[in-house]
Amino acid sequence: MQLTISGQHIEITPPLRRYVSTKIGRIERHFDNVTATNVVLHVEKTRHLAEATIAARGTTLHANAEADDMYAAIDALANKLDRQVLKHKEKLKNHNRADTTLKNMEK
Repeated sequence: MQLTISGQHIEITPPLRRYVSTKIGRIERHFDNVTATNVVLHVEKTRHLAEATIAARGTTLHANAEADDMYAAIDALANKLDRQVLKHKEKLKNHNRADTTLKNMEK
């Protein structure tokens, strides 16, 4: 997975970069089809915003989060993306039962 982290009105320090990588990296545990992730961190006076776009095979997921602390915004962003990935993964599953209908059992 290619991870791009950028900041607007904030310097991306190595600890902040590691924290984002750790939090966004847990999405790979649920969904291994992620090809690229773009994370943008903003600071506007006292508001800390984090937004991410995930490009996966067949879909693009986007989420925003806002908090008083940048680390809290990153946590909220990771939780939102995690829920979206799990929901998308559930949609991809084949929910049809194979040959268990009564019509097929009588044969």
